[in-house]
Amino acid sequence: MTTQTATARGLPAPAGRSRRLRALWLLLTAAALLLFSALSVAIGTRDVGFADIAAALGGQVETIGQAAVAMRMPRTLLGLLAGAALGLAGAIMQGVTRNPLADPGILGVNMGASLAVVIGVAWFDIASAYAYIFTAILGAGAAAVCVYVIGSLGRGGATPLKLALAGAATSVAFSSLVIAVVLPRNDIAGGIRAWQIGGIGGATLERIYPVLPFLAAGFVVSLLSARKLNALALGDEMAAGLGEHVAVTRAVAAFGAILLCGATTAVCGPIAFLGLVVPHLCRLLVGGDHRWLLPFSALGGACLLLAADIVGRIVARPAELDVGIVTAFVGAPFFIWIVRRQRVRDL
Repeated sequence: MTTQTATARGLPAPAGRSRRLRALWLLLTAAALLLFSALSVAIGTRDVGFADIAAALGGQVETIGQAAVAMRMPRTLLGLLAGAALGLAGAIMQGVTRNPLADPGILGVNMGASLAVVIGVAWFDIASAYAYIFTAILGAGAAAVCVYVIGSLGRGGATPLKLALAGAATSVAFSSLVIAVVLPRNDIAGGIRAWQIGGIGGATLERIYPVLPFLAAGFVVSLLSARKLNALALGDEMAAGLGEHVAVTRAVAAFGAILLCGATTAVCGPIAFLGLVVPHLCRLLVGGDHRWLLPFSALGGACLLLAADIVGRIVARPAELDVGIVTAFVGAPFFIWIVRRQRVRDL
């Protein structure tokens, strides 16, 4: 039995990265996540001491410093959830499409969710949190189907290059439609433009609670798809030979990613490139086995988003840069590097 066949069936690979090494990277990633979480609570426009942080964690808000920490805790929680969701969704999309350039932003999924929300606000006056979430998920799903159909046209089916081009074209088209919808509506233009940048500032528990069931469902569906994605990595014919229903496997895994992308976009706005960068970095550490890659991508996404948010608070003090701007600065050069290095090969 080959290494790839063993991996596809969920068996330990006879060669490659050992469990001990992967466990070490897991511990280091978890430690980095704890560090970034602590820094996210401690760093802001107002410097706070350890005593204020400890008191705020205990529920006290008697001083200005404690109140500042209390306001940062929901922001940190949202950063953890959104980063994990986007990192995991990126890994799922790369596995489903076998496309090294797959990413919720590049494939147009985030922009599809954004367009749906903007249309809902401008034309149907949606206002509740659940309306935002359902609308964003429907928009993300419609965009994913649209990109896959366009990328499947012509000879060769849905190749990585055609999917990337279809996603880029769809993103540009949806972005133009967003502008066209918002331009006549000065009453909502300011809020929509701020939301479109993508950020986690101003997070509250009231904003986070409605999105939790959708994120939980997305995490469960995505993580349970790990073994089946290992089979897809061998190619459709081999996966079918191993007893997998290829179309069903792709649809279920993609549904998990759409839930994660749509729910995250509804509460944070579209945040690009995080789902592209994180899975590639995690693949270098733990290899291509999705049983390890998916949870690592979730942890890595949370780390990167929190780190980007912290950088955004530091470089523009006393103002802030939204996290969507910081991830774009990191992700755009990484995207160019992947294109040059990978030459848009299949995974």
